[in-house]
Amino acid sequence: MTQFDSRNLSMVMDLYEMTMANGYFLAGKAQSQATFDVFYRRNPDGGGFAVFAGLEQVLDYLEGLHFSAEDVAYLRSLGQFDGAFLDTLIDYRFRGSVSAVPEGTVVYPNEPLITVTAPLMDAQLVETAILAQINHQSLIATKARRIVRAAEGRSVSDFGARRAHNMDAAVYGARAAYIGGVDSTATVLAGQLFGIPVSGTMAHSWVMSHDSEFEAFRRFAEIYPDNAILLVDTYDTLKSGVPSAIRTAREVLAPMGRRLKGIRLDSGDLAYLSKEARRMLDDAGLADCRIAVSNSLDEYTIRSLLEQGACVDFFGVGERLATAKSDPVFGCVYKLVALNEGTACRPRIKISETWEKITNPGRKRLWRVYDTSGHSIADLLTREDETPDAAAGFGYVDSEKPWKRGAFAGCTVKELQEEVMRGGRRTRPSPPLKAVRDHVRRQLEEDVWPEEQRFENPHRHYLDLSPAFYDLKRSLLGQG
Repeated sequence: MTQFDSRNLSMVMDLYEMTMANGYFLAGKAQSQATFDVFYRRNPDGGGFAVFAGLEQVLDYLEGLHFSAEDVAYLRSLGQFDGAFLDTLIDYRFRGSVSAVPEGTVVYPNEPLITVTAPLMDAQLVETAILAQINHQSLIATKARRIVRAAEGRSVSDFGARRAHNMDAAVYGARAAYIGGVDSTATVLAGQLFGIPVSGTMAHSWVMSHDSEFEAFRRFAEIYPDNAILLVDTYDTLKSGVPSAIRTAREVLAPMGRRLKGIRLDSGDLAYLSKEARRMLDDAGLADCRIAVSNSLDEYTIRSLLEQGACVDFFGVGERLATAKSDPVFGCVYKLVALNEGTACRPRIKISETWEKITNPGRKRLWRVYDTSGHSIADLLTREDETPDAAAGFGYVDSEKPWKRGAFAGCTVKELQEEVMRGGRRTRPSPPLKAVRDHVRRQLEEDVWPEEQRFENPHRHYLDLSPAFYDLKRSLLGQG
């Protein structure tokens, strides 16, 4: 077994999580029940929403959380931790409860995506691992959704593994991209692990390893007659590549009763080349031959290509998806919001001179508010003991401009968080990945206003507070 294969992901933590756990142990606070919220403060790329992803891997991590004898020995070698505390790690497992919005939910800043309630030591130890999964996969899922929207119904595939930041990022990035709406991935392990359709074409090296471009295409078509997609830009796209592909279709595939499935462009002026290639293919009777393009694509380049009339059926998107290059930080944080003191649960608040960094305190409930047409018009935070009365209407306070107050009437509400783990064990199986992907698509087609989905200056989705919740927050601010 290699060192990579034998990693214990329970050790994916910042050192301060272990020093805090040791401190709580020595201070007699390790078993105090605490509640932490996971939330983010800003949508990537200035967008109007984000896509929540990575929950299944968080639950896998929490269920498997443990420390081996080797892990404890390493921690002991650091000379920073109490021996009795380290002894408690030998038979340790996570004992907390987790509530979360369903994976694939369209989400907005400053609302709790995951809420962890657990003994303080447990809740502290899991911070980094939870954030690492949610920050990465939510970032990639959100970027993928933007790219898919720009493609306007054309197929999109994840080609990003070789530009991802490491192998884990390639595999879980492919999972997140599929949640966001891409149709397939070139990453074989992601296909194997998650059931994502896999796709691919050919390499430039294949063409270069043969004596001629036509010879390379001929041999490829003979080996893969039902899936012949030929890479036509190795030498000269319009003078050599496309003519050789047409010749292959006529002389190799047609006698076999097969059709050329597609060509791929990976360099040059993609708009011009795709239009010229389309004309040449159509003139040759190959109107059903699809054109795939790749080469540093994102939502903006795809939109530009289509505005120029590019003839593209399939986009292979690599580095700018796998790294979310234009805005590569999602920014989820993990903040204490409540702590039991004796039999009482006390809300906690982090105060900052920057208004948006002041946290929403206490155990709370998150609701989505819908108008009579079924569109989501706002989200609402309430105290834990509140349920909005949709029939009678209910008041709200704007979370960013608390002097603005109003009331919802004639609306319906849906609670977003659900309990997904109790006592360190899942409460139900995770949904199939395709169901998560379909959940994203349905929300954006049916619930979310098109104005929120614009790339530039999207409409702001309001996060409102119930008057009782606002009063709680204001009272804590006054205590600060």
